[in-house]
Amino acid sequence: MIWVFWISLAIILYTYAGYPIVIALLARIRPRPWLRAPWSSTLPPISIVMAVHNGAAMLPEKIDHLLSLEPTLVREILIVSDGSTDATNQILHQTSDPRLRPILLPEQAGKSAAVNSGIAQATGEILLFVDIRPRIEPGALTSLLANFADPKVGCVAGELRLSQQGHDATASAVSGLYWRYEQWIRNCEAAVDSPVGVYGGFYAIRRACAVPAPAGLILDDMFQPLAIIRQGFRSVLDRHAIVTDRWPAQAGNEFSRKVRTLAGNFQLLQVAPWILGPSNRVLFQLVSHKLLRLAVPWFFLLLLFTSVGLAPTSLFFAVFAILQALFWLMAAIATRRRIPVLQRIAAPASALLVLNAAAVAGLYTFLFTRGPLWRIWSPTATPS
Repeated sequence: MIWVFWISLAIILYTYAGYPIVIALLARIRPRPWLRAPWSSTLPPISIVMAVHNGAAMLPEKIDHLLSLEPTLVREILIVSDGSTDATNQILHQTSDPRLRPILLPEQAGKSAAVNSGIAQATGEILLFVDIRPRIEPGALTSLLANFADPKVGCVAGELRLSQQGHDATASAVSGLYWRYEQWIRNCEAAVDSPVGVYGGFYAIRRACAVPAPAGLILDDMFQPLAIIRQGFRSVLDRHAIVTDRWPAQAGNEFSRKVRTLAGNFQLLQVAPWILGPSNRVLFQLVSHKLLRLAVPWFFLLLLFTSVGLAPTSLFFAVFAILQALFWLMAAIATRRRIPVLQRIAAPASALLVLNAAAVAGLYTFLFTRGPLWRIWSPTATPS
């Protein structure tokens, strides 16, 4: 039992502290910079691809925003209506700009199918994928495109800045502390080679590298970069290509969002098993950054149970068991009860609880969801 305790503790510490330190040291010791140069109108134009389902409330503003982006660089804007039943299709038909190319799917087939349709009809050399909710900041597009001056770069993602206005303490910790930690790890991975996933609301790829996503896939923003890395290219991040968004303001809604994302991780392992093979150049990063996080909740449980079991034999294990119980109890209370002082103190703990509980729920969702898994995903929903 004692070995189970120490192995569980080691895996938890490696996942949250050991791997980030290792990748940060590698980024400092042997960074691999890439070439950047301005993308001018003399270079091949780009195509913007956006999938939307029942997005009528946000669509007119989004269309105006996309049409205002560098008109000399943007050849076309393909908006794929994924079986929309609201006024989305009518809005698309009413827009007269010749650069807007609506693609209307008669039935909802999921975001990946919609994006695949956009890729198939796009004519630009560079494909920019966007979501309906995020706002692209001035200069972000030209900064993003500058990274394609390096012929070894096949995928580039921007930097997501999250608004925390109106968030409860737990949701604020996820959108704040956790997301800064996550982006730091991704930037370190990009400095060494490539991150294992990108923010799907604003990233671009070379059309020649595009790989159609498997039917029903949720995480196209993880599959597509990994497929491009598999071809020998790099996926990189641009911290100057800024896009702003807002994640759910309540812990319960943030939990649901993470469940969908983490269920998508399990699905990706099923439909693209090659990501666990030797053709995946960033397998070490994938296991350390993504897959261990799916397993960590079970090691937290093993750590608690073994420390309780060993408590009668040692004061150390008894104290450790008590501290764990208090930690998770505080996190649970802070998540469920609006006690301002406790929420401020325990926000990081409650965020950790939400993220790990979501990993367990994500596995359950993946295993027991009836019908296509993409139906749990709502890409155009407004966070609340």
